[in-house]
Amino acid sequence: MENSIYHHSNHNKIQFLIGAATSNSGKTTLTIGLLRALKRRGLQVQPFKCGPDYIDPQYHSMASGNTSVNLDTWMASRNHVKELFRYYSKEAEVSVVEGVMGLFDGFHKSEGSSADIARLLQIPVILVVNARSTAYSVAPVIYGFKHFDPSVRIGGVIFNQVGSENHARFLEEACQDAGVTYLGYLPRMKEIELPSRHLGLTLDALDNLNGFADRIADALEEYVNLDLLMEECNTDNDLQNSEKENSDYIGIPMDTGNIQVRKIAVAHDEAFNFAYRYNLERLAATAPVSYFSPMKDGELPEADFVYLPGGYPEFFLQELSQNRKMMESIRAYVEKGGYLLAECGGMMYLCRQITGMDGTAYPMTDVLPLKATMKNMKLHLGYRTLECREHVFKGHEFHYSSTEHIEGEVLKSTGMQTDARGNVVSTELYRYKNAIAGYTHLYWGEHNIFNLFKE
Repeated sequence: MENSIYHHSNHNKIQFLIGAATSNSGKTTLTIGLLRALKRRGLQVQPFKCGPDYIDPQYHSMASGNTSVNLDTWMASRNHVKELFRYYSKEAEVSVVEGVMGLFDGFHKSEGSSADIARLLQIPVILVVNARSTAYSVAPVIYGFKHFDPSVRIGGVIFNQVGSENHARFLEEACQDAGVTYLGYLPRMKEIELPSRHLGLTLDALDNLNGFADRIADALEEYVNLDLLMEECNTDNDLQNSEKENSDYIGIPMDTGNIQVRKIAVAHDEAFNFAYRYNLERLAATAPVSYFSPMKDGELPEADFVYLPGGYPEFFLQELSQNRKMMESIRAYVEKGGYLLAECGGMMYLCRQITGMDGTAYPMTDVLPLKATMKNMKLHLGYRTLECREHVFKGHEFHYSSTEHIEGEVLKSTGMQTDARGNVVSTELYRYKNAIAGYTHLYWGEHNIFNLFKE
């Protein structure tokens, strides 16, 4: 079905943020379905994700056909976030931003929250409410979300986990009495329940997610008024109409100083795929980038700088450990003084071994005298500020594994890290020759990652 509403306005764009009353309300499920449904209508759709998450953006990209972009006001300045949104939504007919946690949950009160991002970007919020255990009582809840902060516009409400048409009528009446637009609902359906996020994005998993996206899109076409949603979110704001063609950072190469960088190699396969889109674009603006697979390729491509991002090495330990030629190639590159940055899963890959969830220890590249392990899994999570000499970077830490030093071998931390409240954390940043590695996923959209390597 063609979307006549969008084409009725030649200048405005459809832009909105999907927020929720609480976490686990169904934001990601709804986002995936909306991206796929709008794409199927022939619209050019650009997805975004609030916060530092690296998994949801991959779902977005699969559902929409366009690479998702992270928007985070902890890791980047507010102006940078605005320019990222303006730049990447420039060619899109529809821009969909998935929020994080509850609508007003930020790193300090509502600072950095989904509501804060919606206000910054001047776009309306589509509120998702889990209605599994409630009916008309949602009226004061959605009334509160509408009036708590008048600078954040609630464009409409979609209910999730609705039990019946009668249940939906109660919810629609609640919206009418609260003065909020009722857009529809998603019923309770096992076939549209999102699989576990910690599965590893194998080809089989992506194929399953493709079918999942289509099933949600089918349900949205049936139970949600998508035309009304787009009408409510047809925007015409100052940010969109900005004359500015480029931010201070879009497409600007980084100064590599006395490090001669003519070619860059980035690991990318099922085991390593947690990379912020704009980090990669800044690398590409600095020098030509080639991608390689530590699982399948025989050796590193020719490069002056290598980036090993995070991912799911714990699900591919056998494949990684059996590819000895690649591990020897990486170790030889580092021993010769090659520049390399490894984050989280990439750092684990540089260890002497990784002990998997099955208790088996698998040999790895042995660049760092450390052992990584999935034993006694414990979540380490939060924003991080990294200070390395006079340089400051921001990023995010999210992992269940841990590392331990090998007796008799010393590897000191080369930087100090603090959390969002300024408390020192135990997360270390290691350096061996010109290889730098740590658990924190750094964002360098406004910074020069090569400053980490300058003496």
